[in-house]
Amino acid sequence: MPLALPKPIADYFAADRTDGAAIAKYFTPDAVVFDEKKRHVGREAIARWKNEASTKYDYVAEIVDIDGRDGHFIVTAHLTGNFPGSPVDLRYNFILVEEEIARLEIGL
Repeated sequence: MPLALPKPIADYFAADRTDGAAIAKYFTPDAVVFDEKKRHVGREAIARWKNEASTKYDYVAEIVDIDGRDGHFIVTAHLTGNFPGSPVDLRYNFILVEEEIARLEIGL
């Protein structure tokens, strides 16, 4: 049975296989993403980050757990692909503001 994700998070993972602009529209204008020890601020930077990551690696993410409330959610996804260390379980720490993602931190 699929896990119930808040709409902005479900939209993020649904758009994950598309381009950076598709991902960026789910973030607040001044959102921050932390991934691979780098910080990306704002929709334009987030779109660039996603486009660059998509050109380097092909992967599939399977959501295996979600925990959270009051706008703070930790989603665990099992990723398999052509990246170093595959497969790996990553934690996506989301902070939502209304119906948008204000912050996302991706790590082990």
